[in-house]
Amino acid sequence: MNSALETQHGCHSLVKPSLISWRSQHISSYSTPGLCQPFAMLPPASHLLSLLLVMGTGGTVPRHWGPPRGCYAAEEAGERTFRCSQAGLSAVPTGIPNDTRKLYLDANRLASVPAGAFQHLPVLEELDLSHNILAHLSGAAFRGLAGTLRHLDLSANRLVSVPAEAFVGLQIQVNLSANPWRCDCALQEVLRLVRLAPGTGTGIVCGPGARADLVGQEFLPLVGEEELCGTGRGGAQRSTDVALLVTMGGWLALVVAYLAHYVWQNREETRRPLKRAPVLPVRSEDSSTLSTVV
Repeated sequence: MNSALETQHGCHSLVKPSLISWRSQHISSYSTPGLCQPFAMLPPASHLLSLLLVMGTGGTVPRHWGPPRGCYAAEEAGERTFRCSQAGLSAVPTGIPNDTRKLYLDANRLASVPAGAFQHLPVLEELDLSHNILAHLSGAAFRGLAGTLRHLDLSANRLVSVPAEAFVGLQIQVNLSANPWRCDCALQEVLRLVRLAPGTGTGIVCGPGARADLVGQEFLPLVGEEELCGTGRGGAQRSTDVALLVTMGGWLALVVAYLAHYVWQNREETRRPLKRAPVLPVRSEDSSTLSTVV
């Protein structure tokens, strides 16, 4: 009787064991007598489900998603904001909410921005990448943001040059100050595509990679003084365009000169008096015949 009760108690104790005691019970069940032994060797249903989940994920327990350490989402001025300032990031973080309108990744260790890094943010309006160590910017870094992005901060990085195609189609106001710019044609093309943030133009200064006579000088005054795209990248196309414009201008000048000459000649013709028809002299024979007849 007592052994039966002990057996029933042993079976009942396996219905809801704790996670910690299950292993010990599982090991000891090999020596458990009676019909309960096969059941004692199996874990409860909840533990079986956990084991199946672990097996389905390759042996790792799935973790609940959360923002990277040092990042947080907030509502600022009624707009969804995601801040990762001074978070020690070395790459653009994943898991940024899709409804983010303002994204702050400043004061980190980002060295590059890959293609399509923000294309999953369809309503992003403001992006702060300042005070990083950015040295490379993909030509498709801002792909997918043409209709939304309005403000971009790239100041205080290590940018020497940026591809102009990265800004094609963007209607943005950008801060490019405090970078060691090479002051080349690429930068000049970028300035044709964007608007500089107010008060940041004086901070675009030529760095050590620029021509020796340009190092330390502000870039904007140089753009007005010389054409940096005359040679090198884009220079051949620009020369072709200039030659075509000169040729077309020459033909237009010839046409205008011909029309002016034609109009002037017509005016001179209209101003001249009409010439009278010449009077034919009367021969003497005719006059004598006429007098005889009379």
